[in-house]
Formats: sequence, structure tokens, C-alpha cells
Amino acid sequence: MSGTCAGIVDGAFLPSVLGFVDCQAQAIGSGGYQALAAPGSSLSLMLTGLLTLFIAFFGYRMLFGQVPGVRDGVVALVKIGIVLALATSWAAYRTLAYDVVFHAPAELVDTIGAPAGLPGAQGGIAERLGQVDNALIELNRLGVGGRTLGTIDTVRTVNGQQVTVEAPVQEPSTIFGSSGLGTARLVFLTATIAGFASVRLVAGLLLALGPFFIAFLLFEGTRGLFEGWIRGIVAAIIGAVAVTILLGIELALLEPWLGQLIALRQADRSIAGADTELLVVALAFALALLAGLGMSARVAIAFRLPAAWRAAAGDPVAQLRPEEAMRPAVVGGPERQPSEQHSRAAAVAEAVAGAQRREVASTASAGAPGRTVGQGPTRDVAVATPTPLGQSYRRRTQGRVSASAGRRDRNA
Repeated sequence: MSGTCAGIVDGAFLPSVLGFVDCQAQAIGSGGYQALAAPGSSLSLMLTGLLTLFIAFFGYRMLFGQVPGVRDGVVALVKIGIVLALATSWAAYRTLAYDVVFHAPAELVDTIGAPAGLPGAQGGIAERLGQVDNALIELNRLGVGGRTLGTIDTVRTVNGQQVTVEAPVQEPSTIFGSSGLGTARLVFLTATIAGFASVRLVAGLLLALGPFFIAFLLFEGTRGLFEGWIRGIVAAIIGAVAVTILLGIELALLEPWLGQLIALRQADRSIAGADTELLVVALAFALALLAGLGMSARVAIAFRLPAAWRAAAGDPVAQLRPEEAMRPAVVGGPERQPSEQHSRAAAVAEAVAGAQRREVASTASAGAPGRTVGQGPTRDVAVATPTPLGQSYRRRTQGRVSASAGRRDRNA
């Protein structure tokens, strides 16, 4: 695919390099996907195996008595549809992923930068950057002229008299010396090419490997790889927008300034200090590009799949637990529910019921004081009904009868 991309052209170094990088990124993204999605490729074999395992896990769940719910079935069908559509159909993948990654940033830059009047917002930014590079080359050829920034009037004493003398003001020395203009062009080219290539080539590589990461959506253990792939795609899109906007702002500053400096040098006027200023501007925008790329990555990290897709209830592998399915249920025992499914009212009700059971048990033990712990019963002993709490010493409601009166009544 590299034979179809034009190389470096004399007199247009920067535009030709940016065009070559963009062409290679698009060729890698489209060619890599079509090679992986072809019948008989390694991806098609892996995808067939993953789908077979995914469906088999659902079958084993049903064998162990874990019938999937309606939500589980719908989520599983949606995942299978997404994987088959994006991993095997170039038309769907191009519409939903390829065109979005490579063409959406330009549309966003047009929408954001055009009202602000940024150069290159409506296209042609590579050519504008090339013109700035040519202006730097011309300024390097002309030089900065003398290193004198101007003159200043100083008062000196000559032969006992004070005389006003114009003294030249020299430019402060820097570590770059006379190579300031060349270093400024070096930083400008490096930052521009690196910022543009980092987002385009990374996006092309992720799109080429997209079918592999899409297939990882099926299982809970590999779903993090799919999320990471989405984050990388989002970071590439936001990074492309940030790089283009920052380069447009740099163009808006450098284009008129370089034109003015070249006009001064053509008029044989000194521009001492301009080389250091250009170097500072180039370094500042290089750091701004780096910060923009870091911001894009930080924003993309916040992406998460919906909770319904990441929950264990929707994953056939997480629910395939034969030891729990084959464990016999306790007859008459209360059904245990996970603690996260308990509501506050249910927890309070269970606490009250437990307190009542402990109270009844303590009352029953208090009603049989002669019973010894550890003494095995040899026969069934009738246990008296426990006296309700608070009624042990209640007043009798019937009249008293003496023992002699009772014997007299029985003998009568």
C-alpha cells in the first residue's frame, strides 16, 4: 500500500511529509481490516471459536439449571450482533469506525475554528504549514543582520567635560548563539510532524486491529481490552482535533510575523532578537501540543461500558458455577440472598425476627430449670407451655378454696 502514497517533494517538505503520513494511516486502517476479515484468516477462525464458546456456555448454564433471564438474552444477542457486524462487514465498519476516526476531526475543527477565523480550519492546513516552513528557510538565509538592538544615550566625561555619546545595545547572548533561527525551524518541524503523526498513525493501527478487539466484547474477562480499544480510538479523535486547533493558532501568530520579519530583512534592517523569540514560540507550542495530546488521553480514559454490560449477571462464564448448581438445597431453611440485593427494610425485618427467636428460646430455657446441659434424654418428657412474659405473678381471678373444703366436697 505504500507505493500508492507520494513521497517527499522538493520545495514542499512539510506538506509532503504530512500527506504521506495521512495516506499511510488510512492505508493501514483499511488494508489491515480487510486482510483480517477475509475468509480463512486467523481472525475468522478465532471469531468462530469465540462464538462457539459463548453459545456453549449458555447451554451449560441451562443444563445446570441457571436459565438466563430476558435481560441476559437480549444483551447476549446484542453483543453477538455487534461482533458479527463490525468484525466481518467492511461496509458497517467503515461507516461506524473508519470514517468517524479519519473524517470527523476535520468536521469538528471546521465547526469550532471557522467562527474564530483560524487558518486551515476549513482545510489546507498542511499547505499553510508548508508556507511557514518556507518562510523560516528564507529568514535563515537572510539572517538577523547585526546583533545590535539599538542605541542608548550615555553621558561620559571626556577631558573634564561631560559628553553625550550614543552607545550600541547588544543582544543578550544565548546558548544557541547564531543558530537560533535554525533551532526554531527544527522545533517547529519536529512538533508539527510528531503531533500529526502520533494521532493519525495510532488511529490507523487501532483500526487495522479493530476486529480482534471487537471479538473480545463477548466475555467478561476480555471485555477490558475492548474498552481499551474504544478509549484509544476516542483519544485519537480528540487528539486530532486538539492538534489541528493548536497548529491553527500557531499559524495565526507566525504567518504575519514572519512576513514582517522578512520584509525588514529585505529592507536591510536588523531584526536582532527575533531568532530567540521565534525559538521560544516554537518551544511553547510544542509543549502545548504535548499537553493537548495528554488531555485527550486523560479524557478518553473516562470511558466505561454500561453497568448492564459489565455485570456478572450478563456473563455466561461468570454464572457457570457447577458446584453451586449441584449443591442440595436446605429443606425448610430460609433462602439466602446476596447482601447487595438486601434492602434496608429487609435487613431491619430480619433483625427483628432474630431478636424474637432469641427471646422465645431464652423463655423456654427459663421454664425448665432442672434440665442439665449435656444430659441425654432417655424418654420423651412433656414440656410445660412457657408462661408469657410479664404474667408470672399475676393476680388470680378465681376464689380461693381450702383443702378441707375440697375433701368435704369429694366425700359428699
